[in-house]
Amino acid sequence: MDLEKLVGQKLTIGIPGKKITPDIVRHFKELNAGGLILYRINFESPSQLKKLISDLENALERKLLITADHEGGRVIMFRDGITVFPDNLAFGTTKNVDYARKQGTIEAKELRRLGIDVNLGPVLDVLTDSYSPNIGIRSYGKDWKRVAEMGTARIKAMQKNGVSACAKHFPGKGHAPVDAHLGLPIIKSTWADMEAVHLKPFEVALKAGIDSVMTSHPYYPNLDSAPNMIATFSRKIVHDTLRNRYGFKDAIFSDDLEMGAIKAICPIDQAGVRATQAGHDILLVCHDLQAQKQVYYALLEAYKNKSLSMKELEESYERIESLKSKRKKRFEGGAPHAESSGKLLARKVCDEAVQIYKNPLKRLPKDWKKRKVLAIFPRFSSLAEKIMIEKHVCDEKKYLLSQFKPLGIKPEIMIVGIEPTETEIQEAQTRAGNADTAILFCFDAHLYPSNKALLDGVQVRSRESVIALLRDPYDSDLVHKNAACLTCFGWRSCQIDAVIRKIFSR
Repeated sequence: MDLEKLVGQKLTIGIPGKKITPDIVRHFKELNAGGLILYRINFESPSQLKKLISDLENALERKLLITADHEGGRVIMFRDGITVFPDNLAFGTTKNVDYARKQGTIEAKELRRLGIDVNLGPVLDVLTDSYSPNIGIRSYGKDWKRVAEMGTARIKAMQKNGVSACAKHFPGKGHAPVDAHLGLPIIKSTWADMEAVHLKPFEVALKAGIDSVMTSHPYYPNLDSAPNMIATFSRKIVHDTLRNRYGFKDAIFSDDLEMGAIKAICPIDQAGVRATQAGHDILLVCHDLQAQKQVYYALLEAYKNKSLSMKELEESYERIESLKSKRKKRFEGGAPHAESSGKLLARKVCDEAVQIYKNPLKRLPKDWKKRKVLAIFPRFSSLAEKIMIEKHVCDEKKYLLSQFKPLGIKPEIMIVGIEPTETEIQEAQTRAGNADTAILFCFDAHLYPSNKALLDGVQVRSRESVIALLRDPYDSDLVHKNAACLTCFGWRSCQIDAVIRKIFSR
């Protein structure tokens, strides 16, 4: 195989839109790109997604590596044909490893019917007591043994049923103080710290036969002290540790090279070369077509001038081909559909996972039907073009009323922006003051100052307030001592439904 094709196989790239156009085909041919990563913007329906994949492979007359971030919870790209599971922290809270195993089986069958080769998950990062703005509910929790046990059970079930898993984010960033999408996280853990906790789940997954591993972009100055030597660029971390010390023989993915942490250090063409020097087999360049070209041509030049190793390129090619060859057919298992057992499992996990943080709900009035209840809820439909929002949740008022109705309650509903305006905050305060009980579905007051203002205002003005945390549980620190506070560690409808059932259960 010539150099251009060998280099192109290292690239897994994203594309705009829901159809394959001549421009997209030309782009893939120019870059000889070996893989496709799918996002919400590529999905309309299962049949459309199958056509997109088929049209591209037929036009190229070759097989691609088809990947997707399908972690569950807040990171899901497809709306139909799959089960919408809660976030990993909900699974971890149940402590039931069999639930994770069943999830792996179900999601693999569903993803294979959609043509997916590699699920870029699960997250094996371990949380600490520190605020984690990016991982949070994506993790199974603070206990590395639980993270390892649940993650590995899911991995083994997923791979047994035809989809390769990708453990992330090596060497562990559950304690990263900054979201790498936005900026450069600096993690000051030592090798001893990492080996005692954060590397443990990856060790277990490697022994279990994980098909691939993904690194990420934090800077660990005590692991590799060279200036700005983030994990993505560190040969000590990627090649010397993951490849040599742990003996991992399969494919290593970079995280998306377009993230803010990369931009804080160097241009993306240099990033592609440095990530390859570190020992990555597959580079993710997920959104920008021009950035993808820059990485491809920078790699090509680096191999030509011998600043990158041809021997390692050939070894990477073999690993990528091995990953592709694990599946003989593109679509398996019949027409796309969600497994019948999936919704029941999701409900069971969510009901067991709900946690009450403050003011046990038994102290609230029992006769809800006679009370004036206000429910304040985020306008999730405004996000639907960018991220997967369940279809029935896009009509927020109708959805909420349908969940309250079986309980014999008809609340007033107020829908506010994901980042509520000052006008919405003032109206919410007024309406909360006029209600007997205000239920605020709080969407991350740690992240959005406007949501903190909403949270504070509703608690001050309401006679009684119930705060349902929809993202990470860190917002419990902001809840007043007299308010009830609970969560199911996420905002998918299965989690919201479980919270509503818990509020009104006796």
